[in-house]
Amino acid sequence: MDQPAHTHFPIHELLARRWSPRAFDERRVDADALRTLLEAARWAPSSNNEQPWRFIVATKDHEAEWNRLFECLAEGNKTWAFRAPVLMLSVAGMYFEDDGKSNRHAFHDTGLATENLVLQAAASGLVAHQMAGFDIEKARVDLRIPAGYEPVAMIAIGYQGNSDILPERLRERELRPRTRRPIGEWTFAGQWGVSIP
Repeated sequence: MDQPAHTHFPIHELLARRWSPRAFDERRVDADALRTLLEAARWAPSSNNEQPWRFIVATKDHEAEWNRLFECLAEGNKTWAFRAPVLMLSVAGMYFEDDGKSNRHAFHDTGLATENLVLQAAASGLVAHQMAGFDIEKARVDLRIPAGYEPVAMIAIGYQGNSDILPERLRERELRPRTRRPIGEWTFAGQWGVSIP
């Protein structure tokens, strides 16, 4: 099922097609397809070319690893993410490697790498759903994330499934038309609060 964005201005078809479904088919994602997603993330821009992103990746082919990530998810996300064949956690390195100073752009840059990854997923016939709903401290401990690194978001990846497999409340959300705030609500001309023409 496609859920293309209904845009006010023309955008690239890949951007319009990318969305975050909760219905996953349980078909496995092969290793080369996964590496292609990570290669796309690798080429994201970053402040000072720091590349602060890290990804902890687990597939159902390695059940113990996959379960370790799955158990960090909030209960609401577990109700649908259990079908996803791949789980990832994005992690941001919070300090510049060359001088040890705080990298205030680490989350931004990790988000850019993640966006590359999810767009490559869409281009490759896969879907990806990013999740804020996970236990950060559990992830930090169970996944052995060292000091100086911050867990950012969980990501479920796989092939889109039929929305009929979802609980009714989630199925309704899956089928609801996608919406976004109008540009004029969040873009300003020259200074805060001045609407663009």
